[in-house]
Amino acid sequence: MTGTLGPVLDGVERVAVLRANALGDLVLAMPALDAIRGTYPGARITLLGRSWHAGFLDGRPGPVDEVIALPPISGVSVAAGGHEAPESLIRKLRERRFDVAVQIHGGGRHTNPFIRRLGARLTAGLCTPDAERLDLWVPYVHHHHETLRHLEVTALLGAAPESIEPRVEVTEADRAELARAFGQPPAGLVALHPGATDPRRRWPAASFAAVADRLDRPIVITGIEREREVVDEVAAGMRRPAARAVDALSLGGLAALYERCSLVISNDTGPRHLAAAVGTPTIGIYFCANLVNAGPLMRARHRPLISWTSACPVCGAGGLDPEAERCPHDPSWVADVSVEEVLEQAADLLAPDGPPAAG
Repeated sequence: MTGTLGPVLDGVERVAVLRANALGDLVLAMPALDAIRGTYPGARITLLGRSWHAGFLDGRPGPVDEVIALPPISGVSVAAGGHEAPESLIRKLRERRFDVAVQIHGGGRHTNPFIRRLGARLTAGLCTPDAERLDLWVPYVHHHHETLRHLEVTALLGAAPESIEPRVEVTEADRAELARAFGQPPAGLVALHPGATDPRRRWPAASFAAVADRLDRPIVITGIEREREVVDEVAAGMRRPAARAVDALSLGGLAALYERCSLVISNDTGPRHLAAAVGTPTIGIYFCANLVNAGPLMRARHRPLISWTSACPVCGAGGLDPEAERCPHDPSWVADVSVEEVLEQAADLLAPDGPPAAG
């Protein structure tokens, strides 16, 4: 069954949504969650996620009413590898008597059987050709933007999008955390985020440093603990001092920091999505294939700069086939994006008559 706008369902009081992965994945799913909330305003929406989702979303205005943090489950909340869903968990979830269970976590090989076990009266989600079918489903095609694929799923439930741009609310608690950790951020602050889980998506530290020096703005470099080395490398390569925020803030505090920035320059990673979702202009450095799935959909405030490298710079292994085995090398695949390209977009976004305010 394809993802055209379906009828609004009757009697929907409890909705479960499976999206149990990383920060950027959650942000890209927010328009779909907002669509469900807008169409079923009286329903209780439960996100089946991870413990970090619970910490981040607790008390935060938005479409999610509660988070159930899943334990390690193979192909559902962790990579495939032998962790079965505990029967006690399945019983607990079935006792919720969900009216609808939605799978927007992936192609469905592992997740669709899990969703089926919840006992919802209707299931909806994504399906690869070899995945178990749900009651309502959309074909999972790899090269498809994540936000749009999720909205195709929610359309099956009669849920039209309220926006295709993700939004995350910053709370007063987030702002208070930022004030405790860093005081009052300076006007005109620019954040750099040089890390990324996949090292091939990292723009060179020297390029980040060169951009920072030429912007003549106060700079903060953000990262998590495993990115400390690259944060330090960027700072060491600069001629001017920069503040560093490495594991110094919760995700909420990081959202508050980005909210106070005039611009965030980042690799293709969760913090760029978070910055955009709180309304801050961004420049993102993207490998061409990843732009299709996770790039910003609008250009007034968000400028993706694209590397057209299509093969490993070390061994020549192709990088465009999502089914191909990954080669063992980790050089940057985005180093060909130039410092001048980033500075050109930064000048436009930082101009006094720069991008319109986020709507």
